Amino acid sequence: MREGEILLGGRNIREIDPEILMRFMSFVFQDVALFNDTVKNNIRIGREGTGDDEVYAAAKTARCDEFIRELPEGYDTVIGENGSTLSGGERQRISIARALLKNAPIVLLDEATASLDPENEALIQEAISALVKNRTVIVIAHRLRTVLGADKIAVLDKGRLAEEGSGEELLARDGLFARLYRIQRESRGWTAGRKY
Repeated sequence: MREGEILLGGRNIREIDPEILMRFMSFVFQDVALFNDTVKNNIRIGREGTGDDEVYAAAKTARCDEFIRELPEGYDTVIGENGSTLSGGERQRISIARALLKNAPIVLLDEATASLDPENEALIQEAISALVKNRTVIVIAHRLRTVLGADKIAVLDKGRLAEEGSGEELLARDGLFARLYRIQRESRGWTAGRKY
């Protein structure tokens, strides 16, 4: 088994107090955690004490301002436990707005687009593009096209590092990543061409 370390500012993250480490990170998960509170307060959790204008700016960048303003009370609409009154894509965009507002230098995206319809996926990809600008980004994904442009991809197989490199390098090597990428591309083509 290959072992190593993760450094943040030259320090091993094992030596950094977890609470301090979390201040440097924003998370966008597949399953978004929202609270039975207003949209505004759900976004503001990203950085408590921020003014409304900052919340609105984060929402606009996250491509959710438009649907929020259409809610019965706009930003003051209570969205129910875990955002039950919103679609999956809307919840995801609020999560991205929260991460934008936090403005942390490290962003972890965990299957952030895994279960979205194409329309929401396009909006979320735009929002994610704004979120990751000038940040260190760690992406966990099974949809390999979402990581193809990354500087470095680590391919895990049964918990072990199988390959690493850029998307271009991994495709050229024709190893596990390339094989999985081809399978996904072919299955997308088959699905898109299906007649129901």
